[in-house]
Amino acid sequence: MRTLVISDIHSNSDALKAVISDAVVFDRVWCLGDVVGYGPDPNECIQILKSLPRLVCILGNHDAAVMGFIELSAFNNEASAAIMIQERMLSQESREFLELLEVQRVEDGITLAHGSPRNPIWEYVMNARTAKENFSAFDTQVCLIGHSHIPVIFIDDHSKHPGILLPSSGDMWRSEKRFLLNPGSVGQPRDRNPLASYVIWDDEEEIYSYHRVAYDFRPVQERILSLGIPSRHAYRLAEGI
Repeated sequence: MRTLVISDIHSNSDALKAVISDAVVFDRVWCLGDVVGYGPDPNECIQILKSLPRLVCILGNHDAAVMGFIELSAFNNEASAAIMIQERMLSQESREFLELLEVQRVEDGITLAHGSPRNPIWEYVMNARTAKENFSAFDTQVCLIGHSHIPVIFIDDHSKHPGILLPSSGDMWRSEKRFLLNPGSVGQPRDRNPLASYVIWDDEEEIYSYHRVAYDFRPVQERILSLGIPSRHAYRLAEGI
C-alpha cells in the first residue's frame, strides 16, 4: 500500500493540487495538520482533502486557532492576522471538518502528530536534543510529524545525540531503528526550497521516499495580497523561507 504523507498545506490549494498530481498513485492519505493558515484557500484545501482516498488528518496549531480552540495571542502578529481573515472565510462544512480532527493518533503502528508526540500542537522538533526528549513520548517505531516545514529525519541510535538526515527529493529511507520523520510542507516550505514537499510510504517495501514538485506560486501570492493577508506570507513562497 502506498500512503501519501503530507503536512502544513496552509491554505495553498495550488501546491496541494501539484502534490496530488505528482504523486500519481496512492491508496490513502495521512495529513499531519495545518490545513489552514497563511494562504488564501482554506475551504478549497479542505474540499480537496475530503475527496482523497482513506484520508486521516490530524489537528495542527493553525487549524486549532481558526476554530477558537487556542488563543491567537500565542501567534505572531502576521500569523494571527491571517487566521482572523480565514475565520471569516470558513464555510460551515469546513468548520465541521476541522472540529472533528484528532490531536494525535496511531495508524497501522505509526504515530501521527503535528508538532511532537509529547506536545502535538505546539512543540517544534528541530534539533537533536528535542528529538531525543521525544523518543520516550511515543511507543511505536515511527512517529510522523510536521510543524517545522522542514524535511528531516531524527534517528534514535541510542547515543547521546540522535542522528539527523536532511533528505532531498528522490531520497529513500528505511530503517529498523526508531525515528521521527517530517515530510516537509506542501504549502509553505521553509528549507529555502520553494518546491512543495511530500513523502510516499510504501509499506510493502518499508520505504519512505521524499519528493518535491514545482508549481506556479504567483497566483497564490496574488490571492493572498488581494485578501489583505500580510504580504510576508505571499513573498516567502518564492524563497522557501
